[in-house]
Amino acid sequence: MGLDYKFVLWNKHKKTYDKFIALGMVLYLILFFVLTLVTNAELTVETIIIRAFGSLAIIVLHIILIIGPLTRLNPKYLPILYNRRHLGVSMFLAALVHGLFSIINFHTLGDKNPIVSIFTSNMDYGSLHNFPFQVLGFFALLILFVMASTSHDFFLKNLSPKIWKQLHMLVYLAYALVILHVFLGAFQQETSLFTIGILILGFLMISGLHVIAAFKEGKIDSAKGELDSNGWLKVCYTDEIEESRAKIFTVKNERVAIFKNEDKLSAIHNVCKHQGGPLGEGKIVDGCITCPWHGYQYLPHNGQSPPPFTEKVNTYELKVLEGIVYINPDAMAEGTEVAPIVC
Repeated sequence: MGLDYKFVLWNKHKKTYDKFIALGMVLYLILFFVLTLVTNAELTVETIIIRAFGSLAIIVLHIILIIGPLTRLNPKYLPILYNRRHLGVSMFLAALVHGLFSIINFHTLGDKNPIVSIFTSNMDYGSLHNFPFQVLGFFALLILFVMASTSHDFFLKNLSPKIWKQLHMLVYLAYALVILHVFLGAFQQETSLFTIGILILGFLMISGLHVIAAFKEGKIDSAKGELDSNGWLKVCYTDEIEESRAKIFTVKNERVAIFKNEDKLSAIHNVCKHQGGPLGEGKIVDGCITCPWHGYQYLPHNGQSPPPFTEKVNTYELKVLEGIVYINPDAMAEGTEVAPIVC
């Protein structure tokens, strides 16, 4: 967590991941250039740059889109998610190089404005086979620019987490535009079964992981507890919750995390105020519930971030009868103190 906005805030782990990102991208570009020069030496340097950075951006975009479902399926991928925004900005920079070289190479030699030329050089918008695919790439690049330029927590805070999240969900629209851009370009210029095959494989991988993750999440949402005579919801046995960890349950269509800390139980709303991270998948560190996504913290007994931070989440009342945990389905107001229950 950070109280003040800073232009760049790197810790030891972020520096390590960023080095891996930079090294991986540089190695890919070098390998692409070498293999292209060996197998297709007649290509111009500009064309090689366009293809190298374009393919790099697509690969990184696929990696970004599988990080989310991977973390839902296995927590060991959380460190990658923690650094996903840096990966997104790196992907945009690669896409930007691809886009700028494409515009310079194909749209700056005429008497039209290059941007106007993108939309007017091919007016066959009614044709699927000859559709102006560069327009799709241009709009995808615009979306990626908006996402990269608003990735800092300053925009997250001032736009509100909900609007910021909706804005960054446009990555799926950008992905669809990129896929169409590459598919149509491959058919119109050089029909490459390898390129098309890789794109299909990538799409199936992303779709498959999202479906599997959604199925897993659906099990949590579909689980129904029993209500006692006072309207309290039976959720689990006390020994099902690990020390310093939580179990997640759906209560009145809201996910709730019940944490165990020093053999005492507390329940809070599962959604972190920062980026909507699943608090119940985190753990208690130094007495605070710590979000697994970016380390935002909340006190178990009142759902408040420790001062001077101001984030708050809803709390819930609990009771334990004969080793069984019950929860009051009606949430308390955000930041309301609720005394922890002894197991």
